[in-house]
Amino acid sequence: MAEAAPKHDVFQAIADPTRRRLLGLLSEGEMPVNALSSHFPMSRTAVSKHLRILSEAGLVSEEKVGRETRYRLQPEPLQELRDWLGYFERYWNNKLAALKLLVETEHPEELPKGPRPVE
Repeated sequence: MAEAAPKHDVFQAIADPTRRRLLGLLSEGEMPVNALSSHFPMSRTAVSKHLRILSEAGLVSEEKVGRETRYRLQPEPLQELRDWLGYFERYWNNKLAALKLLVETEHPEELPKGPRPVE
């Protein structure tokens, strides 16, 4: 049976600064919700809602240890974001290289015409 699609995608999940900060905290290691909540000026329930969205996007996993729920970063879905940003990194590198060529060329009329392809 196929696995259900996540309710939230990576882009939606990291759109909120609180969730990005939670990911940063979890990158340091597994933490219970109480420890995570201590870093924010909001209720534990509000932090739990953010953690649920991260979990639904596949960015965190949770494990019950006794009466405590511990959260752990699952960075694999961030590869989608890295791939997407990689295209734009190449795009801007090409634009900057073209600008450098233009600035360093004494005679701009000698420059090749037309857009340069993104590598």
